[in-house]
Amino acid sequence: MKSARLILPALLSLTAVTANAESLTPSHKENRCQKEMRERGYGMFIHFGMNTFIDKEWSEGVEPATTYNPTELDCDQWVRTARDAGFKYVLLVTKHHDGFCLWDSAVTDYDVASSGNTTDVVKAVSDACRKYGLEFGVYYSLWDRHEPTYQEEDFSGYLKFMDAQLTELLTNYGDVCEIWFDGGWDKKPEAWNIPHIYELVKSLQPNCAMGVNNSAYLPATDLSANIYGSADPDHMTGEYDVQFGYFPMDFRLKDPYIANWRDNKIYNVDGEDYYLPFEHTICLSKQWNWFQKDHPMETRDVDELEELFYRTTANNNTLVVNVPPDERGLMRQNEINTLLELRDRIGLNPKDKKFRHKSLNTPISMGQPSRATSVYSDEYGPEKAFDGGLYRRWASTEPACQLEVDLPAGKTFDRISIFEYMDEVVAPDGFSRRRTNRITDYTIDAYNNGEWETIYMSTEPMGDCKVINFAAPQRAERLRLNVRNATAPPSIYEFSVYSSEK
Repeated sequence: MKSARLILPALLSLTAVTANAESLTPSHKENRCQKEMRERGYGMFIHFGMNTFIDKEWSEGVEPATTYNPTELDCDQWVRTARDAGFKYVLLVTKHHDGFCLWDSAVTDYDVASSGNTTDVVKAVSDACRKYGLEFGVYYSLWDRHEPTYQEEDFSGYLKFMDAQLTELLTNYGDVCEIWFDGGWDKKPEAWNIPHIYELVKSLQPNCAMGVNNSAYLPATDLSANIYGSADPDHMTGEYDVQFGYFPMDFRLKDPYIANWRDNKIYNVDGEDYYLPFEHTICLSKQWNWFQKDHPMETRDVDELEELFYRTTANNNTLVVNVPPDERGLMRQNEINTLLELRDRIGLNPKDKKFRHKSLNTPISMGQPSRATSVYSDEYGPEKAFDGGLYRRWASTEPACQLEVDLPAGKTFDRISIFEYMDEVVAPDGFSRRRTNRITDYTIDAYNNGEWETIYMSTEPMGDCKVINFAAPQRAERLRLNVRNATAPPSIYEFSVYSSEK
């Protein structure tokens, strides 16, 4: 064990939080910390570490530190790519669940200082962020599968260990705009003493926004027993009694879920209302991998990335896109190309100091009366395809079927997006996956004056997300998705109809 080079936070007076700290207080409006978070808006998530070198997503913390050995490490390339792609901040994974640290930590030997490449990656990335004018944030796993004190019956030893590491991260690398905690589900929520962590963060970095993954749950859910029982964003519309296992925090997290168009910001905790925005995390990879693998992987279609961008940055929420470097320590060119294409599609300007972008209006189809010729069960009714969320869906029992929605009178539309339910094959790592479409032949039909007319047709699979842009505004009393052929009974997460009219 290395000799300690810092005072453990247990000896610090955390009650002396600096006067300018923007800590969470009851409010129906964003505070300064949340406003700054919204203004940076669009970040690059960077997963890099032990898992990069063993082709895993979650390793056990048993591999020797020397396993980590990037041969062409270039953190400047990472941040330069982020700047060029229009991102305004970088969120670096400093320690994942395996416990391996990307900085020289005084309280463990499981770090870069003991590895095949001793570069302090946290310093290199934070320095590059200052060089290129981006803000710097850190991800830190509460769960640590390597550190011996984590397994001790008396958990206080690990909490002191964690405090020491957080103090290193929040005092040695300049300004930190955000800290993103993960892995808390491995213990009961109260074990982490989140109020203490929050106070520590604010005492060291007054303007740092803090969030804890899988923090929200429904009252009947045992969060400590099953992280996937925690509340998904379709529960965060103001219609459900959402509670929090970890509090306080400055923003909500439910990785990698997408907020409903009707995302609610006000949540009651112990009788007080708090404003809590949502930060989204998505993978650039089509296979939904966080750490890079030993072979190039296909990126998501730009149509899907664009649609997700609009959804995730709506309602004053934020988005981070995961772009993992490979075992060389470089970002792959095919992924960089996709980021630059997305930048141009959306119209992001890397020279803008604040996050500025075009946006879409709320879908005019959301919540409108709907019907279908075939419905699998009440749980999969047609209204699920128009509820503003991506986790409830309409499902048919027949390969050939129709889904209809009424549109508001007098409204034109010029864009349609369709998120189809797709069959998935999950790779042995439990994360990577390949999606395949069901719908192979379909039309979009418009109903006016008692007649249906086809306004779009295709005999190709829909892809990750089908986006149809019309050159001229369209009018319809009703719209119909007419599925003429499919490899299995179709199912639609969301059918969104957009109007550019203000």
